[in-house]
Amino acid sequence: MNAKLTFLGTGTSMGVPTLGCDCAVCTSADVRNVRTRSSIALEYAGRVVLIDTGPDFRQQMLRSGLRQVDAVLYTHGHADHVLGFDDLRPLTFGRGGPVPVYADDPTADVLERVFEYTFRKVDKYPTSAKVALHRLSAEPGTAVSLFGASFERIPMIHGRNSIGGYRFGQAAYLTDMSDLPEASFDRLHGLDVVVLDALRREPHPSHSHLENSVRIAEKIGARRTFFTHIAHELDHAEVAAELPPHIQPAYDGLQLEFVIA
Repeated sequence: MNAKLTFLGTGTSMGVPTLGCDCAVCTSADVRNVRTRSSIALEYAGRVVLIDTGPDFRQQMLRSGLRQVDAVLYTHGHADHVLGFDDLRPLTFGRGGPVPVYADDPTADVLERVFEYTFRKVDKYPTSAKVALHRLSAEPGTAVSLFGASFERIPMIHGRNSIGGYRFGQAAYLTDMSDLPEASFDRLHGLDVVVLDALRREPHPSHSHLENSVRIAEKIGARRTFFTHIAHELDHAEVAAELPPHIQPAYDGLQLEFVIA
């Protein structure tokens, strides 16, 4: 089954342009250097599955032209990946049932705390998002089946935290990782597309930097690698020119096709 992946956003937690900055990337005329917070949408079998809903989610959906959401998977509970959750509301009304939302325990705890009015049992806010929260085990091999495709949670290292990426068919989305446990590499064989965190050139305590991301990409060996969660230290054209054709930076609105099942 074929699928389309759209990069809704490819930026770091502060976005690009970054507030208060007048560097060459933040003032660039290249639209590929305008990066909203990282998220993707997957379209297949007439369905739309999201991974993460950051603060720019409403703007991203309007720009993409997408008019439905059938499920959401979360990588972790940091603000730049969950704060658009409330903007799911109009997309969950009138659909005959709640939108399933999947998250590991720490992320689910964040969602239930920050959006308490959505999940409370008594005196529930009347126009809350109509969602059903499903907690995912953090154990390797955890997977959920959605509309004929399997989404396997891939354990990742995010500084001092353990979070999750996802493999779905011949593609994988691994944002916000500083490294991967060795066992996760074993779950990433035979990929057509892999999306990896590549924050900047200099090492960072909780994100992979460009050189390390290239090393990880080569170890995974996917046919195509795209970098996301990119900060304003990296100019798109400059980085694209120095990387091999099969390893490239992504940009907001980029679309890819692949086999999901």
